[in-house]
Amino acid sequence: MANFDQIPEQALDWIYVGKGTVLATVIQTWGSAPRPIGSQLAINEDMEMAGSVSGGCVEGAVVEEAMNALEDGVPRILEYGVSDEEAFAVGLACGGAIHVLVEPIGVGKGPDVVLLETLATYRADRRAVAYLVNTKSWERQVIGTDFNAIDLAPRFTSDKSGFEGDWFVNIHNPPLRMIVVGAVHIAQPLMQLARVAGYDAVLVDPREAFATNARFPGERLVHDWPDEALEAEGLDARVAVVTLTHDPKLDDPAIKVSMASDVFYLGCLGSTRTHAKRVIRLKEAGFTDAQIAKIHAPVGADIGSKTPAEIAISIMAQITERLRRPETRR
Repeated sequence: MANFDQIPEQALDWIYVGKGTVLATVIQTWGSAPRPIGSQLAINEDMEMAGSVSGGCVEGAVVEEAMNALEDGVPRILEYGVSDEEAFAVGLACGGAIHVLVEPIGVGKGPDVVLLETLATYRADRRAVAYLVNTKSWERQVIGTDFNAIDLAPRFTSDKSGFEGDWFVNIHNPPLRMIVVGAVHIAQPLMQLARVAGYDAVLVDPREAFATNARFPGERLVHDWPDEALEAEGLDARVAVVTLTHDPKLDDPAIKVSMASDVFYLGCLGSTRTHAKRVIRLKEAGFTDAQIAKIHAPVGADIGSKTPAEIAISIMAQITERLRRPETRR
């Protein structure tokens, strides 16, 4: 679960050793806010911190209010403006404003520890979950799908936290995953880019001479047959699959498993001519035009890429577009 923030888990760890702890969450932003809605900061009674709500602009003030919340047990919503100068210091072009929710855990009107443990259990199981808090009544829920009449499916899909009436909904999606089939040259920079972008990435290739630790240091390598590997890894709407081998014996099994799943992206290396042959094979195997249309081929955004690194960049660009702009998905 690389790059998956562990802020709620860190908060629980501090609670378990007897340290009073507060969770601060960005709940609204305007302008060029340093951190997106849903970003969290955990603070304990010793003023140890994990995470961030502003990249450093207002953390000091939030810590002070966190200590007050631990003392009186009252959650509060803080309002901060970020000046142009402060924004520039954290890499933004201009300032903005943020609202930060501060909740003392297990104290007064703050969330109880069991609620936070439920949230942590969902996250550990890689299940999408939402933490809801009513900012008027301080009622709270941890749920996996919906709450009363609120349909949260669009928020889970878009990974977007925010308000539904008086309820603030903090979306906790599992880490994005990428499965790359084929230990070819392009896979080397692609695996690196995937990790930088926050994906749990795995490289699948039964050819052990190709998928070696020497060629892919630090990467997770699977030497099973692609369809078996993908089924073992599990495919869902938080997974991108990229096939790179050019070999139908390796690519096609992975493609067939992926088309029958909910993966948000399926990209396949190969020229237009190669893809045309692939389409014929898939139709002969009984796949429909609608299923085949899920494939992005030739893989990658059309940015004129030539080198393996440039092709990897184009693939990540297209994956990002499909993730963040669901309307562009096939």
